[in-house]
Amino acid sequence: MVKYTGKIGFSVIKTCYPENCGTERKKSMNIALIAHDAKKELMTQFCIAYCGILSRHSLCATGTTGKLVSEATGLKIQSFLSGSQGGDQQIAARIACNEIDLLLLFRDPLNPKPHEPNEATLLRLCDVHNIPVATNIATAEAIIHSLERGDLDWRDIVNPKG
Repeated sequence: MVKYTGKIGFSVIKTCYPENCGTERKKSMNIALIAHDAKKELMTQFCIAYCGILSRHSLCATGTTGKLVSEATGLKIQSFLSGSQGGDQQIAARIACNEIDLLLLFRDPLNPKPHEPNEATLLRLCDVHNIPVATNIATAEAIIHSLERGDLDWRDIVNPKG
């Protein structure tokens, strides 16, 4: 049971069960999740709040983030290495191959990390390939609602699958 009462305003008072998460959408997006240590709990709460939407898409994440979110939500997540061991670069490679449709990167701007240049690479690649990216909870919430409305379906035109 999670109740997030931060400034942005999503609130969840139930446990998410992905098998009971509403209607099915036709198109599935590839969504990458990355969170700095100080933002992992926020990412987990965000994914619990929106597991109904996320469960209809393919998810991948850096190691610890993927493990925490999967354990909290029951969502199936392809986990890569941890960010400091190259997980950011593994996701960057998928972005460079246009295999990611959306990046949720919850970063801690107050405590820079040694592998921060990898973030610049991720953001540059998202710009090159026109991949929506959220670096904070406010943008993530706006993008997740856009995803639910179908506003990101244009990715299928830019990046046809199959």
